[in-house]
Amino acid sequence: MADLPALDPKFLAKVDLGRLEVAEPARHPPRILLLYGSLRERSFSRLLVEEAARILQVLGCETRIFDPRDLPLPDATGPEHPKVQELRALSQWSEGQVWCSPERHGAISGIMKAQIDWIPLEIGSVRPTQGKTLAVMQVSGGSQSFNAVNTLRLLGRWMRMITIPNQSSVAMAYREFDEHDRMKPSSYYDRVVDVMEELVKFTLLTRDRADYLVDRYSERKAHGRIPEHVALAAEAMKHEVAPA
Repeated sequence: MADLPALDPKFLAKVDLGRLEVAEPARHPPRILLLYGSLRERSFSRLLVEEAARILQVLGCETRIFDPRDLPLPDATGPEHPKVQELRALSQWSEGQVWCSPERHGAISGIMKAQIDWIPLEIGSVRPTQGKTLAVMQVSGGSQSFNAVNTLRLLGRWMRMITIPNQSSVAMAYREFDEHDRMKPSSYYDRVVDVMEELVKFTLLTRDRADYLVDRYSERKAHGRIPEHVALAAEAMKHEVAPA
């Protein structure tokens, strides 16, 4: 081994190609949770999420859209609040998520941030978001911008999610939906389809491997959890007879 005095070799795990291959992949439809960031009666982030959900259903997914109405502000009450419990249960149920926010003052809306803030990194031994896939979208009232999706990417990384490369930013969203609240044909709509296709592919690719993909040296070391191949090697060495 190279000279790495700061590294504790007993917690270092070699890449196991076998664990990247899944003998019996899950066959149920990918489970996707969609969050939006506005309570307006005609919320374009909600309309965009509803359109995305329709596309995901055509692609074979099971979808849930969380209604943030009546969700309290973070820390205004305890996590036992029914809306908080609903959001956390949906996050645990999901294998992938879609986050869509309007851009407000160059960032995401408070409604969007409150939902993310109510989903902790860990509940007991369960991590509601780690290893799940994420697609990010935004709507703007003016010209196209990427401030909201960039913020959502930062938050997705903080929540230890696998954020897909593609994204959607719909400018002048009030022009993109018809009188029936359906998204009109456009390059913006085509991009939404692109993003949903990519999300489904990444979810299918990672959901059976998520636990292994997010297994970390630092966490193994903190919990004293020795990788299986190191433990097996140590056990085998116990039976070695030292030469006379």
